[in-house]
Amino acid sequence: MNRFERMNSSFDFQPRTRVLFGLGSFAQLGALSHELGFHRTLLVADHGMIACGYVAEAVSTLAQFNIEVSSFHDFSENPDTKMIEAGRAFAASLGVDSIIGLGGGSSLDTAKGINFVLTNGGTMKDYWGHGKATKPMLPTIGIPTTSGTGSEAQSYALISDAETHIKMACGDEKAAFKIALLDPQLTVTQPVRLTATTGYDAIAHAVESFVTTKRTPLSEMYAREAWRLLEHNFEQVLTKPQNIEARAAMQLGAYFAGAAIEASMLGATHSCANPLTAHYGTPHGEAIAVMLPQIVRWNASVVGDRYAELLRIAGHSIVNNDPGETLARRLEQLSWAGNLPNRLSRLNIPQTDLAMLAEAAAKQWTGTFNPRPWDATGALEVYQWAY
Repeated sequence: MNRFERMNSSFDFQPRTRVLFGLGSFAQLGALSHELGFHRTLLVADHGMIACGYVAEAVSTLAQFNIEVSSFHDFSENPDTKMIEAGRAFAASLGVDSIIGLGGGSSLDTAKGINFVLTNGGTMKDYWGHGKATKPMLPTIGIPTTSGTGSEAQSYALISDAETHIKMACGDEKAAFKIALLDPQLTVTQPVRLTATTGYDAIAHAVESFVTTKRTPLSEMYAREAWRLLEHNFEQVLTKPQNIEARAAMQLGAYFAGAAIEASMLGATHSCANPLTAHYGTPHGEAIAVMLPQIVRWNASVVGDRYAELLRIAGHSIVNNDPGETLARRLEQLSWAGNLPNRLSRLNIPQTDLAMLAEAAAKQWTGTFNPRPWDATGALEVYQWAY
């Protein structure tokens, strides 16, 4: 499809989430919750949020508006169906009328997941796919404390099946947060490792959403700005973690990348990363760091001009008239800056498992949006390059 045809491609854009961005905006949580009519709210926050004092701060600002708060913390970095059910049972016993997600992508996805089953019944498997919630859902607020998943901008929850470990993307317009509260100050407390893994994931979102077959002029706009902010500031937040301007740029970039995903979906990088997490517990950001440069190389014959545009946006010259290789090397530089792995062998993945992984990667939903047709043969080739 040429540029003229792309500009005439159709899309339906209806913003579902109010976005508040700014230093100190976390203090507005109580007022915003009151504005939405919250009385008894469920605060979904990972254990790190307790240690940082953010849970206590949230409870305090909500109490100023006489909003009763019950907290749920029993979930992990990769929330699964059992954790969601535990959250549902806890919330059902309290009669909550609203939900707040505070933390990284796991907190935000858990909040959405609980909302699905609390309001519509059944289990998370019933909502695998899109648009399967038939009843109204509770109003929610999402407060990201990492610059990574962009879940605050999306109507999807990514939940693992507790038995098979397969990640299920469960989406519905009603699951989108009513308000996304972006306060860069909340991201300063991230450990360096978390800054690196979540930040690189956001970079992958920008790169992948910019080239998917489902992209639109709107998603391209979000992806371009996300890439500009993330590529320029990723190394800054690693070397100068107190740099609030760089933190703000990363948080806003992650949000823009999440908005791009909502409109354009993702590609083969995530198709390859998800089986690594499912079978070996590889942290998502590490799996992404290994696979993204190789997928860029693999896709370059189809979308090299798109990769050239990303390089121009970031102010990088194309080496040897090969935008795919040039971009892949820049992405590898960024992963090295974050001390992230760049080979499957460094993740202790058995080489004998690559064929099995390729079969699993070929079945991932995101692969259907990859610009170069995706199948097990292609996945095996990419895994071999990454080994």
